[in-house]
Formats: sequence, structure tokens, C-alpha cells
Amino acid sequence: MLNDTICAVSTALKEGAISIVRLSGEEAFRIIKEISDLKEIVPNTIRYTHIYDQEEMLDEVLVSCFKAPHSYTAEDLVEINCHGGIYVTRTILNLLIKKGCRPAEPGEFSKRAYLNGRLDLSQAESANDLIKAANSLQARSALRGLNGSLEKLLDPLLLEMKNIIAMIEVNIDYPEYEDEIEMTAEQIAPAVTKWIVWEENMIRKAERFRTVKDGLDTVIIGKPNVGKSSLLNALLGEDKAIVTDIAGTTRDLVEGKAILDNVILNLTDTAGIRESNDIVEAIGIQKSKEALAKADLVLLVMDGANIDEEDQRLLKLSEGSKRLIVYNKKDLCPHDGINISAKENDISMLVDYLNEHYADAIALADEDILNNERQIALMKRSLTALKELNAALSTLPLDVIFEDLMESYHRLCEILGKEYQEDLIDHMFRNFCLGK
Repeated sequence: MLNDTICAVSTALKEGAISIVRLSGEEAFRIIKEISDLKEIVPNTIRYTHIYDQEEMLDEVLVSCFKAPHSYTAEDLVEINCHGGIYVTRTILNLLIKKGCRPAEPGEFSKRAYLNGRLDLSQAESANDLIKAANSLQARSALRGLNGSLEKLLDPLLLEMKNIIAMIEVNIDYPEYEDEIEMTAEQIAPAVTKWIVWEENMIRKAERFRTVKDGLDTVIIGKPNVGKSSLLNALLGEDKAIVTDIAGTTRDLVEGKAILDNVILNLTDTAGIRESNDIVEAIGIQKSKEALAKADLVLLVMDGANIDEEDQRLLKLSEGSKRLIVYNKKDLCPHDGINISAKENDISMLVDYLNEHYADAIALADEDILNNERQIALMKRSLTALKELNAALSTLPLDVIFEDLMESYHRLCEILGKEYQEDLIDHMFRNFCLGK
């Protein structure tokens, strides 16, 4: 499949000053010479030329050529900077297809960069993250990943593991070699303990950073008519939720994104949780309970002037969650803690608390860190294997628990894509945009 030449539009297909059409593969240079004035290819240059379909001139363009392996895909790669617009861009793309290119699948340029060894899997993910970055924090983190920060982070640990694995394998496969050091549980126990502490710290930092990078899934709960929707609107700066004096107005989940200085809140305003005979309201209440169970942060809103049995029930219901109690109507009855007046858009105490509480996570954007759920999940599997290994060290011989060490090592390799399953790789790159 890597022997064919692919093409795609790498910019948005709409009116604009410039569009970029990209082709990569063995026939890229032949095709561009065949459809342009270029007689020779000079790598790493931008050349002015015209694009022709036989005798008909289609456009005047700038062409950049990159010779393998010094290109994004590590293949011969050409980028045609043509005039923007749907018709011209599509005409050039169709010409490339007629000349032998195959339309690229989403993410196929990055997939080829990975398969050709130009990027590891974490770098390819970071390239996609950089494109999708919605703020400077996400962009900084993605750029570090694109520059290979994760490989630099993991390589020392992988090397330590590989050295111990090699010595254990020699002991197991060639017991007659008396000159080789015989590995024992006592010898590797300190290393395993150190690896466990290191991985636990990496997972803790990654999950902490995820809260500010991707946003906290934040659920607002409270009894009916306590000010939940007013708080949502105040955080969003718009009237997203209906606010009335009638209890039970919110029947379904209302969602929005609040971008604070140091944290993003993926907000969900829920139906007031109470006993209800109204079928529609009861469905909303059940959805509220389900959202509560999945939340990263729960904002429990209470009427500061009227805390009753319903509030006590909600306190009990949310006690297993990461919960923040917010007292509304601070002008009537302020409490020790976070006080707001949602109706008056006075939520400064809550905003200040959240910004201060998550300020430390911002600095993690400048550290080498795991960047997404796939990477975190793989390191958790590696950690589980290490803990199982550590628990068995004192009771079982090394050749019996060797598989736990190999499992941990393989999962770390999988983070970088040094080991992979083809169907999972195909699925991952399909999430990339076309032309990347």
C-alpha cells in the first residue's frame, strides 16, 4: 500500500487566497513534472510554475518539493500552492488522480510518516492535537509532543527494563553460562519499586493536566429552583438555560463550555434532583444522576438562606464525588466557603477559587508528559503489571513472573507505537483531518 502515490487537499476546501494540494509517494516527482513547466526537481525549494491538463493551463502556482527521506512522510512529497477556491482546487486534485494518484484517506500522510519511521505514534498524535488546539495551553503541549518529548521521557525507563529483561532471558535460556550474572528477586526489587513510583507520578501528573487541557466534565446539581441554571448562564456569559421561578424548569441536561483563566469547564446543568411523579421530569432526574456518576467535578448549589433535608440528601448522594459546595444568595445569608449570587452574575469567589486551585496544572504544559487517554491507559496497564510483579517477587521464581515484566515493557513500547495492532492504528488515523 505504501508503494502507491496519494494526494489530497490539505487546506479547507472553500473560497480563500491559497489552497494547498499535497501528493506523496514514488510517482510524486514524475507527476508534477508531467503537469507543469518544471523540467527538473530541486529539493527543498519553492518554484513558480503553471499547471496544465494537456494544452489547457489550469492555474499559476508555487510548488514545493521534498525528497525522501527528508519530508513529512519520509517519501518524495510535493505541495502545490494554487489559487484558493473550490473549482480550481478540485480541478487540480482530479488531474492528479487522472495521472495516477490515489485519493488519500483521512490521516494517511501522518500514517505514512509513522510507518516510515519519520514520527513515532505519540508524535503523530501530537501533530493532530496541534491542528485541533483551541488555546495556547493545548498548542504548547502538542508542540512538545511533536518534538519527541514523550520518547525522551520513556527511553531511559525502557532501556533499564530491556537490560534486566535481557539478563533474565540469558539466565532462563542458558543456565550453563556460569560467567553471566544470575538475576535474583532481591536484585531487581529496588528497580521495580522505583519504576512503580515513577509511573504513578506520571499518571497522576497526566490526569491532573488533562483537567486543564481538555476541560473538567463539570456537573451542576442542586434541588429545584436553587439557582443552577443561573450559575450556568453566569459561567458561560450567555442565557443558555431557561431561568424561571417555577421549580423543575430544567427537564433535560443543558451543556456548555466555560473557559476560565486556568481551567476549562465542560458544564452540564442538570434537572433538580428530587422525588417526582412527573414522567418527563423523572427522566431528567435519572439523567442527572448518571451525569453525576461520570463527573470530574460536581458543583453542588445550595440556597444559602434555606438549607433543608433535600440538601442533606444531595450531600450524601454526591459524597463520593470530587465536590465543591457553592452557596447561592450570598446577600441573604453568607456561609463559610464559596458564596455567590448567581442571579446577579456575581460568581467571582467561585471563579477565583477554580483558577487558583488549578494554577499548578498549567505549568505541566511545559513538562514531558502523557498527552491523551490512550497513553494514560497504556501506562496504567504497565503499572498494573509492575505491581503484580512486585507482589510476587518474594514468593515466586523470576522465570514464573517474567511475563509480568514483559507485559509492562510492551505496554510502554505501545505508547510510542513501537508495537502496534494494525486495526487499532487504522482506527486512530481515521480521526485525523483529510490531507494530514
